[in-house]
Amino acid sequence: GGSYFYGRVFVMLAAGEHDVTVVNRGTYSVESLGARQIRGDRRDRSVWKGIKEKYDVIVDFCAYEKDDIATVLQNMDQSPKQYVLISTVDVYRRGIKGRKNEDTPLETRVFSGEAGEYIAGKVALEREVREECAGRGIEYTVLRPAVLYGPYNYAPRESMYIQMMVKNGLLPHINDAQGRFQMVYVKDAAEAAVKALLNENAYGRAYNLCEEEEITYDSQTMTIPRRRRWYTHLWRSCLGLRCMHPQKKKKYPLYLIGYDPIGPLQRAASVGDLDTTEKLIHSSQHHVDESDRRKR
Repeated sequence: GGSYFYGRVFVMLAAGEHDVTVVNRGTYSVESLGARQIRGDRRDRSVWKGIKEKYDVIVDFCAYEKDDIATVLQNMDQSPKQYVLISTVDVYRRGIKGRKNEDTPLETRVFSGEAGEYIAGKVALEREVREECAGRGIEYTVLRPAVLYGPYNYAPRESMYIQMMVKNGLLPHINDAQGRFQMVYVKDAAEAAVKALLNENAYGRAYNLCEEEEITYDSQTMTIPRRRRWYTHLWRSCLGLRCMHPQKKKKYPLYLIGYDPIGPLQRAASVGDLDTTEKLIHSSQHHVDESDRRKR
């Protein structure tokens, strides 16, 4: 993997400290990130047979099906010291109440549909990485990220909300669901993977990667106080990615001290009248960068 989302951010961080080689289909180049790239299908044995160099660690971001790990280790000329498998918190058994730690039993049932296949595949691969590494004297580490968010996300999490905000000017406020979940910022997850590399304390262990905060559908929105005719709900991950986590309430004055707005655009912006500000900016008479008559 290494060129899409979680893997891409990992490569960006790891390439500054280590010599990184990425094995993938080559849809996106990672050479500009400071990594070497080998193009090929990970399930093609010849790809791994052609790799003669000895690597210290394999970090596997795109193992989804049984035998994905075995294909790598059984066909490489030299074994690595450590195998880091990117799994998921979805591997835990359904129906267990309360928070799940790394010792919570894994799911043994197979559910229907794409999600069921994904979970069954990850559970099988966690077993496979233990067995394959034990037979070859290779250390292993399993990382189980929760809901990932942040730059390069190809899943329509942040993007869907942002598009709805831009296109429709509003966001859904879901208040009839009981689900609770945790998220993890992609850079934090990537840093965790970097810290696991050749880390003896991480050998033979699995780690949940998530933020401490529990998210509910209701808490995904925050209300901006009504000012004139404008209010909205903002999803915490849409703007600034992590800058909108709940903080202590601050009181702001309605007007900046010493600033008496002159001109219709400046007056509308100074009191947060979004409707008027937007209309003026989109008109031919005003621009977002314009100064008032006092050159401000």
